[in-house]
Amino acid sequence: MSTDTLRVGLIGAGQNTKIRHIPGLRSQSAVEIVAVCNRRAESSSAVAHEFDISRTHVHWRDLIHDADIDAVVIGTWPYLHCPITLAALEAGKHVLTEARMSLNAREAHQMLAAARRHERLVCQIVPSPYGLRGNEVMLERLQGGYLGDLREVHVASFSNSLADPAAPLSWRQDAALSGYNMLNLGILHETLLRWVPPPIRVFAQVHAFIPSRIDPQSGVHRAVGTPDSIQALTILENGARGVYHLSGVISQGQGASIELLGSKGTLLYDLLGDRLWGSSTEDSGQSGSLEGKVLNEIPIPEDKARSWRVEADFVESIRAGTPVRLTDFQSGVRYMEFTEAVARSAQEGTPIDLPLVEFLANEEI
Repeated sequence: MSTDTLRVGLIGAGQNTKIRHIPGLRSQSAVEIVAVCNRRAESSSAVAHEFDISRTHVHWRDLIHDADIDAVVIGTWPYLHCPITLAALEAGKHVLTEARMSLNAREAHQMLAAARRHERLVCQIVPSPYGLRGNEVMLERLQGGYLGDLREVHVASFSNSLADPAAPLSWRQDAALSGYNMLNLGILHETLLRWVPPPIRVFAQVHAFIPSRIDPQSGVHRAVGTPDSIQALTILENGARGVYHLSGVISQGQGASIELLGSKGTLLYDLLGDRLWGSSTEDSGQSGSLEGKVLNEIPIPEDKARSWRVEADFVESIRAGTPVRLTDFQSGVRYMEFTEAVARSAQEGTPIDLPLVEFLANEEI
């Protein structure tokens, strides 16, 4: 940085940027948001006016080459994450990019390779917020042998977010804009990888119960480019088996959870309620019932509860050289390969091994 003040430019200031990133950055000392660039000039001007940002840029490349900017926050749709990241790193800017990492695994590997070439620059992906509050307690239980040997993993997410057939086509359902990102599969898998070994094989099927929707831009029906129902079977690196079941088109029974089952016990994280439940052969005391299982709620003490601090972590990594944990590009590559493997398996009707074969020559991820 040319001065003690960290100067940040925003590319794509949508809702998450407005709600989280702008307040989060401004809560840090000596951080100034100096420029913004949205898809449309009038949108850029509106954000600049609302948040008192001194200047706007017509194109994201103009912002990248602004010599007064030290770091960029990328809040665009995934189709631009890779080209903006590559250009930003070449221009000497630190990068915080919104999830999902990219359109596909190939782009993710390009981003990782660029990050390694520019190792003095911080490269961070906005992490999955799921499980953050109880992450430390979850890791303590796992490392303490609460489960025994991990044998089964159940990942579930059910919602009605896509249940209305009259709802317009979302950018998340346009493969050209969102790539292999399906429902919240990537964000759930990213959360899971904090707690268990990665998968080495996946066998999946997907389906779109509502195959077409009205495109709000053209007003005509278009084919939906991503599924609204996903089922996947996995084999983990340690031999455990995993089951993923996700749907966005159900009317009841909504929720999201990750359940780990082992030779001695069970841990179930309620991702929407941010509550942890468990049962182990070493447990004692009162038990309750959750999802038909007899489990104890495991308290998450306030001194161990992690809250959202993405922007603080980004600034700290830039200033103090603290390694990025949540989420670095290496972790992003892992979840991008997984989501692509699910899509390939469903399309080809065959299991897909991980890491993906075409990337095996790359450095270890």
